[in-house]
Amino acid sequence: MITCKSERELAYMRDAGRVVARTLAELSKAVDVGVPTIELDRLAEDFILKSGARPAFKGLYGFPYTICASVNEEVVHGFPSLRRLANGDIISIDVGAEINGYYGDSAVTLPVGDVSSEALNLLKATEESLYKGIEQARAGNRLSDISHAVQTCAEGYGYSVVRDYVGHGIGSKPHEEPQVPNFGRPGRGPRLKAGMTLAIEPMINMGTYEVRTLSNNWTVVTLDEKLSAHFEHTIVITGGEPEILTRT
Repeated sequence: MITCKSERELAYMRDAGRVVARTLAELSKAVDVGVPTIELDRLAEDFILKSGARPAFKGLYGFPYTICASVNEEVVHGFPSLRRLANGDIISIDVGAEINGYYGDSAVTLPVGDVSSEALNLLKATEESLYKGIEQARAGNRLSDISHAVQTCAEGYGYSVVRDYVGHGIGSKPHEEPQVPNFGRPGRGPRLKAGMTLAIEPMINMGTYEVRTLSNNWTVVTLDEKLSAHFEHTIVITGGEPEILTRT
């Protein structure tokens, strides 16, 4: 069942969203050549706890870390580790936080050092596809209007859209109905209503859309080992423009 949140619930989600946004802002300053990704995880956990919130991912379905740190061909659910970021890498950082029983969820993909123009273009296209999807998150539209906008933008750049992993509803649980695919024909699925809260998260690959999961049973990588990027915001549908909850 898709729930529409009350003003009280939305206030809690704004609190959680601000913690997530500020955490990502702190991590963005820390990403650099030579930094081990486990250090980013430590920074994120410290910041979230000091903000009076709880890391939402740690322990969720057994995931052992505060952030997902996915480097280069890793699409989502990368494990932070002693691996040091190298010049030319890109890293997706996905963060969730819970406060007062409500969740926020957001992701960015960042360049490390001097990055190729091809990689920067992938980041640009993926972030743009996120905002194209958000533009369609309006009361009266259908869910797949979001999906179609994301796909049209990403494929317009010549990239592919991951099929196996999608966005989701969010609120008093980190994952609620509905699923929010990043592909599909417009005009299908549930009609959007004010108060619905969604995590829209395009995962866009430079090559094939096909992916596989590594032996840790978490980290998803591109099948052809080409680069992947991931951007995400938690939003609420209103009577007008959608409100992005994961902004500072």
